[in-house]
Amino acid sequence: MALPNDNRIILALGAVLAVVAAVVIALIFTSRGGDDGPTTPEDRAGLQLDVTEAPDLEPTRELRCFVNGQFVGMATLADCARQNGVATEALDVGLDETGALAAAPTAVFAPPPDEPPLDLTELAGVNPPEATPVSPTPGPPPVQQTGAACLRHVGGEWRQLSAGMSQGACVQALFAGTCVRPGDAQYGRWGDLTLRLVPRRVEQSQDNSRFRTLAEQDRNCQFPGLR
Repeated sequence: MALPNDNRIILALGAVLAVVAAVVIALIFTSRGGDDGPTTPEDRAGLQLDVTEAPDLEPTRELRCFVNGQFVGMATLADCARQNGVATEALDVGLDETGALAAAPTAVFAPPPDEPPLDLTELAGVNPPEATPVSPTPGPPPVQQTGAACLRHVGGEWRQLSAGMSQGACVQALFAGTCVRPGDAQYGRWGDLTLRLVPRRVEQSQDNSRFRTLAEQDRNCQFPGLR
């Protein structure tokens, strides 16, 4: 049987074989590359773990553990909580100054400062006492001044931001756009309340000691639920 002597048929067969080989090679490299891809939310974010994901950490994952403000080594979240004598919920989890995942008790590096002088926390205005009108003709209602002094603690001292604003506005002025690392905190005052920014939230306290959550903070360091 004579072999075909048409060069066009030979070139066409070679092109088909080249396309098939290219497809097979591409499939092989694609399957291998998929094995190297990130498999967890932390990996997909380049280990830029948002502090809101801390409760979902694997129980066996170790992180940098701080006790009494000192780094004591690598430990799981449960072991770190045990060494601090607290529940895991009492630990702040996030990236420390080295960029590594760390856990530390809330505000362990920044305890509450002394309260400011009373003259800095007075209300911006005091409603005048009710008086008997001298004329039977009713006048316009008196303007009610609301709000309290808003202060920021910085450089070891209290600095007043406003003589009178709402609590939500004070929190936004103090902490919007700012996130802190595990164990750290920033402080402010609204009237006679101490405000404390810690990872994921801002807290308030009436006695400068026992704090409760006032508002949650999102991953953009904002307070969308606070007005």
